[in-house]
Amino acid sequence: MTSGEQLLRATGLRVTRPRVAVLDVLTQGGHLEVEEITRQVRDRLDSVSTQAVYDVLGALSRAGLARRIEPAGSPARFEARVGDNHHHVVCRGCGTIEDVDCAIGERPCLDPNVSHGFDVDEAEVTFWGLCPACRPNRTVERSV
Repeated sequence: MTSGEQLLRATGLRVTRPRVAVLDVLTQGGHLEVEEITRQVRDRLDSVSTQAVYDVLGALSRAGLARRIEPAGSPARFEARVGDNHHHVVCRGCGTIEDVDCAIGERPCLDPNVSHGFDVDEAEVTFWGLCPACRPNRTVERSV
């Protein structure tokens, strides 16, 4: 049994070839758009619809095996790194996304000044800037 199958069973999800394939693609790392996930899954399974991949990603996200991120102005992306409250840095030039670990210790990002009665269990912080490849071509103007 593969680790993908074990993860699916551990979360109570039925093991299907599309679910195992999508999970395998995600666990290779990165922040992938649905089109890229679908392309890689099709390389493994020959035939799978884009809607089936969306359905699998929804099931994996609800089960806590995948995380959906949506940087402003970008399509949704998915990753397998879950459960650690990490954040992201996004390049304004090329759209590259990298992980940024949350502050070690008390996790100040989970202690808002006002919680409005919510039990806060996750925070999403997105840092924006230019990656090393885009910095020399600095065409993005910063507002002051």
